[in-house]
Amino acid sequence: MLTSNAAADGTNDAIMELKKQIQALSEKVNDLEFQQVAGSLQQQQKADADAARANAELEKQKAAPFITAGSDGFSLQSGDTNFVLKLHGFAQVDSHYYASAAPGKDEFTIRRMRAIASGSVYKVYDYYLQTDFASGITSTTTNNSFLQDAYVNIHYLPEFQVQAGKMKPPLGLELLALDEYLWFLERGFPYELGPNRDVGVMVHGDLFNGALKYYAGAFDGVPDGGSGDASVADNEKDLVARVFALPFKNTGIVPFQKLGLGLGGSYGLQAGTTTPTFATMGRQTFFSYGSKVSEGGEQIRLDPQAYYFWGPFGAYGEFAYTEETFKLGTSSANFHNSAWDVVGSYFLTGEDAGWGVLPDVRSPFRIDGSGWGAFQLLGRFGQIALDPASISSGYASSSSARGATSWSLALDWYLNRNVKCIFEYSNTTFDGGSKTPGAVTAQTERAVLGRLQFGF
Repeated sequence: MLTSNAAADGTNDAIMELKKQIQALSEKVNDLEFQQVAGSLQQQQKADADAARANAELEKQKAAPFITAGSDGFSLQSGDTNFVLKLHGFAQVDSHYYASAAPGKDEFTIRRMRAIASGSVYKVYDYYLQTDFASGITSTTTNNSFLQDAYVNIHYLPEFQVQAGKMKPPLGLELLALDEYLWFLERGFPYELGPNRDVGVMVHGDLFNGALKYYAGAFDGVPDGGSGDASVADNEKDLVARVFALPFKNTGIVPFQKLGLGLGGSYGLQAGTTTPTFATMGRQTFFSYGSKVSEGGEQIRLDPQAYYFWGPFGAYGEFAYTEETFKLGTSSANFHNSAWDVVGSYFLTGEDAGWGVLPDVRSPFRIDGSGWGAFQLLGRFGQIALDPASISSGYASSSSARGATSWSLALDWYLNRNVKCIFEYSNTTFDGGSKTPGAVTAQTERAVLGRLQFGF
């Protein structure tokens, strides 16, 4: 009986010991689970903190302005992209050599040296400011060559935009091309029968995904080839309009996607002592009105225009017509002038041609001979016809020519997107004019022209 009791007591003790061990193990397991949970919470908290810091840094970076620099200039932009400032410019150094016995002097000249600031405010208010340090003129009453452009464009909708300030009136094709994109040293004769820059306001827009562009505005009014900052001669305004269509732009007809057709026109009443003059491609004046002649009435301009590009081939043409009333003393007379030209080009190195763009140079020039840049061959033929009655009636200088015919050949060498050279030969003959030795119109103008252009 004693043995049985002792055995029972031993069993109970063993059971109690096992219970203690189980309890101890359970407490350890709980401790481990707690530590694991606590560690996981700490890791999660650390991960959340790291993510919060990363997001804060990302938001900080997004809010911070940033600066970029490249072949298209320098750009400063706010983090939210609401404010953008772009700085760029270009310089053109020209040479003129007259193979004929012309009165013009062989020379090197800085044709243009432009500084340009552009950008946007709150994304929809664009601004553009362009100055020319090569003009040598800082301020005059009716024209400021130092200030070339200064305008604001509001574009809540691409289909309807409003632009105001000093700008190129929307009339001619070659007029509206940016100066750094010109294929020749000078624009053709049609350009001389339109305004250069004027102050005004216009509405414009792109319709049908860019297949149709329209422009319509009111401007102070300037003489043919002239620019102005303020109207000081009269209270009248010029009404200017232009439409330009790319009918195949959004079609699958690839060869005609870059065919453009347009028409520009203007109407105004002019009064002022500034009258137009007309010059050759070598920048020699061959027609001018008398010193006592002034603008004195209605002026009408028309300008049909077109261009076509396909692969490395490009061409454009333009016709300009003007009809204007002039005064001489108490008398007045109406004269009409016209001009046209056609231009063809081909990239010998295979780059795609386009209007108002620089070519994407496939192989920029390198001194080691691994790249030679892009070469563009060009030809131009054009004429200008000036009303002979303006000369016979004494309104124009008796030494002025009734017209001129000009042809040019050029080779443009794009070393890269920033450096360009133009080698040009221009030949101009005159209809009438003075035959006195030394006069511009006394012989054919044969001009060898060159340009080195640098832009950024």
